[in-house]
Amino acid sequence: MTTHKMHLVTIISEPVLLERIQADLRRLGATGLTTTEVRGEGSRRVKATEVPGEKIKVECIAKAEIAEAILSHVATEYFTNYSTIAYATEVSVVRPQKFSGSGEKKAP
Repeated sequence: MTTHKMHLVTIISEPVLLERIQADLRRLGATGLTTTEVRGEGSRRVKATEVPGEKIKVECIAKAEIAEAILSHVATEYFTNYSTIAYATEVSVVRPQKFSGSGEKKAP
């Protein structure tokens, strides 16, 4: 089986930012997103939200240049004023066209 290298971008942030982050990722080139509610604790062991520990995790798989644009945007837009972390990991995918915006041709 042939696989292709791409990047899994993960953003963990405050629930109030969910719609903004989703819109940002779409605008920056993400073709699909996975969002989950998560709980955790930061390095300072301080929980700054109204519901202790609740956060959102938004993930997408993208080409390297899109992943870099997303990380740069999130760092600039959210790190200063919100409890947010973001990172990318290299992943191997089987159907890269699902994550590159070209889509798959549907059978007639």
